[in-house]
Order: sequence, then structure tokens, then C-alpha cells
Amino acid sequence: MEITDGLINLWQNTGIYNLILSPDPKLSGVEQFLHVFGHPIMLLICLFLLWLGIKKQYEPLLMVPIAFGGILSNIAFLDPNEAIAGPNGFLGIIFNFGIDKGLFPLIIFMGVGAMTDFGPLIANPKTALLGGAAQFGIFGALLMALCLFGFTLPQAGAIGIIGGADGPTSIYVTRSLAPELLGAIAVAAYSYMALVPVIQPPIMKLFTTKEERVIQMEQLRPVSKREKIVFPLIVLFMCIILLPSACPLVGAFTFGNLCKECGVVDRLSDTMQNALINIVTIFLGLTVGSKLSADHFLTVQTLFILVLGILAFSFATGAGVLMAKLMNLCEIIAAKIGKREPKLINPLIGSAGVSAVPMAARVSNKVGLEYNSQNYLLMHAMGPNVSGVIGSAVAAGILLALCK
Repeated sequence: MEITDGLINLWQNTGIYNLILSPDPKLSGVEQFLHVFGHPIMLLICLFLLWLGIKKQYEPLLMVPIAFGGILSNIAFLDPNEAIAGPNGFLGIIFNFGIDKGLFPLIIFMGVGAMTDFGPLIANPKTALLGGAAQFGIFGALLMALCLFGFTLPQAGAIGIIGGADGPTSIYVTRSLAPELLGAIAVAAYSYMALVPVIQPPIMKLFTTKEERVIQMEQLRPVSKREKIVFPLIVLFMCIILLPSACPLVGAFTFGNLCKECGVVDRLSDTMQNALINIVTIFLGLTVGSKLSADHFLTVQTLFILVLGILAFSFATGAGVLMAKLMNLCEIIAAKIGKREPKLINPLIGSAGVSAVPMAARVSNKVGLEYNSQNYLLMHAMGPNVSGVIGSAVAAGILLALCK
């Protein structure tokens, strides 16, 4: 009997036995199906994300860890507390330390700041308006989530931040406003960041004419080292005065950039750009993926979040392009009054107002080259792209102050 009981216990502890769950009498229909077959479905979804990262190279540095973390989180255990992604599992411990406390997003922002060049924005400050316009996607999605889908105000604020196409900011805001939605929002934010080359070009072409796409912009002026050192300090002090709730993100970002530009702490800058951000990216990806467990992710609510996320991202892209067209219209009117030649902006760079650095800028440049092989827009697009990073951090501060 002891051998028989032992064999039964061994069978009940196998992955095959626990992978497909027993029906829950409280559920029916689609909910019952997702409950029973949730783990196999999520394993297939995670394998698909892994394929996107490896085969398609869609943001592989994040997609691969997220997908693998999702696989680990859907390994069936009899005791949820002992699961890899559970409170006592190694991913659960890392999650509580880095995500729940908000540490990893801030370290990521330091690394991004150390890799960022504010030169294009300083040389052409008006492109900051394009980064600001892209934030309309965040607040548009917030209103839709609140009015049409029945989410609470904190949940709507967390969903809206997906429109900034900034994964660390999305995590930072969601952990404070709606931690129960963290898995779905993080995956949506990083997935749409990875799909920038797929999502943005059709929207860019929809809102622009062929004549606008071939507009060539003047070469940017050289930016002095002094300007590059002073600029992050100005941004930080403006944030301190106007919106202190955004200071953790903006402060980490500007600190990283100051270390890069001042030229006297190259070792610190190099560490933030390479070793530190790489280590945190591994932990961040695995722990975000750990929230892809079937019981948290396979819900109708998650579907709504994914739909709102793509709408937010699309609105942000379109708003940046339309703002560039509006700026051109104002420039044409001003040029006529001043009897001079207008200095037009190629509206394609407006799509780079989202915070996906530098991928969104590269997409603007790629689409521009399709219509004019001599039209290199990369450096021009970096202006709104960098301002989009700042804009999403400021938007995060507004949401934290407004919704918490």
C-alpha cells in the first residue's frame, strides 16, 4: 500500500497531471475552458512571443526574457506558493524586490539616459511639441477605458500609459495604480514597442501625402558640450518645480544623461549603458513574464487592455504626425507674412514622438528613405523621440497625481 500511495503521489506531482486543471463548478462556457486549458494555452502564447523575439527580432532583449518568464510561470505546481513565480519562488522574490518596490524601471531609465543624446532636441527645440502631442494617446485611452469599458480611474490611468510606448514607465505607473493589471499592461507595452516597425508605417502614410513625405529638412546646428550638460539640469529643475511626482523617473533619466555628457565619470556612464542595464533587463523581462500565468492573463479584461493599448499607441502616433502638419501650416502662414521661404518639418518625424527610443526614429527614417533616397531623417526624428521619453515620464507623474 505504501508503494501504491507513493506512486499515486508521484503521478499527482507530474506536470502532465497538473497541466490541465479540473473543471470549476462555479465557471461555465469560455471561462471554464480557459480555466481547464489555461496553462497549455499560455505556454503556446509564450512560445509565440519567443518566436517573435528570436526569429523576427522584435525587441529581442526584452521579448526573449519575457517569453521565457511566461513559460516558467505556467509550470504547474500543487502548491502555488512554491511555484517559480509564486511568493517563495525565485521569480517571485525578484519581482517583489525589483518591480513591486519600483526599482527596476528607475535603473532602466538611468541606463536609457546614459545612452541618450539630447543634441537633436537642443538644436531644434520646437520638435519637443511633437513629443508632447504623442501623449494625447495616453489620455485618449484613459478616457475610453473609463467611459466605455468600465475600468476604475486608477486602472484607466495604468492602461492609458501604454500609449507612451515606454515599458519601464508603464510598469512604474501600473505597480502604483493597478498592480493587478501589471502582467497584461507590461506585455502589451513591450509588445507594441517591439511592433513599432509594423504598427506605425500604415498610420504615418494614412495621415501624410507623398509631397509631405519627401520634404527635406535643414541640417541641424552643432550643439556645444555646455548646452548638453546644462539641459538635463534644466529639465530636472522644471520637473521639481512643476511636477514633483514625476521626479523619480525624470531624475533617474537626467542623472544618467548628465553622467554621459559631463565627461568626468565615464566609468559610471559606461556601467549604466552596459553592465547595469543589461543585468536589470534580464531580471525585468523574466519577472514581467512571470505575470503571464493563465489565471491572471486569460481574462476578458486582458483582451480589453490589449485593444485599448493598440488604440492608445495608434492615437499617439497619429497625434504626432498631425501636430507636425499643424506646425507646417503655422510656418507657411508666418513665412508669407514675413515674406520668406518656409522651413518645413517632414511630418514623418512626428510619429517618433512616442517613447520607443531609438526604434521609432529609425522607422521615421526608413519610411522617409522609401520616398526620397536622399532624405535622412534619423537625427531630426531623435528630437521628438527624446522629448517623447520626457513626455511619457511627465505624463506618468500627472497620472500618479491624478489617479492614485
